[in-house]
Amino acid sequence: MGDNELGLFLRVRREGLAPADVGLPSGPRRRARGLRRSEVAALAGVSVEYVTRLEQGRDRRPSMAVLGVLAEALRLTANERVHLQRLAKTADGGFTCMAGIPPGRTVRPTVQRLLDGLEPGPAVLLNRLADILAHTEGYARIAGPIGLLDGHPPNLARFVLADGRARTALPDWDQAADAQVAALKAGPFRADPFVAALADELARTAGAAFTQRVMRLTGLPPANGITRLVHPEVGELRLAFERLDLPADDEQCLVVLLPADEATAAALDRLTGRRPGGLRAVSG
Repeated sequence: MGDNELGLFLRVRREGLAPADVGLPSGPRRRARGLRRSEVAALAGVSVEYVTRLEQGRDRRPSMAVLGVLAEALRLTANERVHLQRLAKTADGGFTCMAGIPPGRTVRPTVQRLLDGLEPGPAVLLNRLADILAHTEGYARIAGPIGLLDGHPPNLARFVLADGRARTALPDWDQAADAQVAALKAGPFRADPFVAALADELARTAGAAFTQRVMRLTGLPPANGITRLVHPEVGELRLAFERLDLPADDEQCLVVLLPADEATAAALDRLTGRRPGGLRAVSG
């Protein structure tokens, strides 16, 4: 499960591009989804056979020069290019910087002060296993009533993927599940024994909801967007989120939630006991 991440990434990005995105005609009888391998090969100046070997995992050691031309051909963003290079380094299973290093669970005092300063807004600190290390009281008022904080330690991936309450609380559950699997795959994934243990657990407890996503999703979780949550006291909330990675030594990320509309802003004000308008909706 998940042993050809480099090939998966290249195929998913190829299939996600339309011919028009790279200046090619679509043609009336086109059947392939996205770009054909032959089109990527022509754009990159490599052979079709080589692109096929990379996608199938039969060649796992492309040069930096080849990665560069493939990145150009596939119109990768800066973040995607960094991810591609990491996948190439770990593709043969012989390299991982994280092997044996336990996931960080210590919250630096300055990070805790940052969380304190975000009150009463909802914000949460996660490690690479999606363990919830710290959160604002505003986050607890949202997450507590739906059961998200019940674990020891509470874990966002376990809740979304394996707790039946998540499907009720998250109207866009499929997107939330996609994001959690992508986040777990953002690092070395199974080359990291701690992530591998969690993946084995989720394969048992979540079944196909987890394993099928592992086979089709790359390790690029959304850095921002809108999520919906049904709260038992105030109803549906629309929350804009920003995922902010801390320095590598922390191996943690801060997720900040903001009301995405005026109705959500008013609902959060009621939950936190603030005067109306205390939490302003994100505009535009």
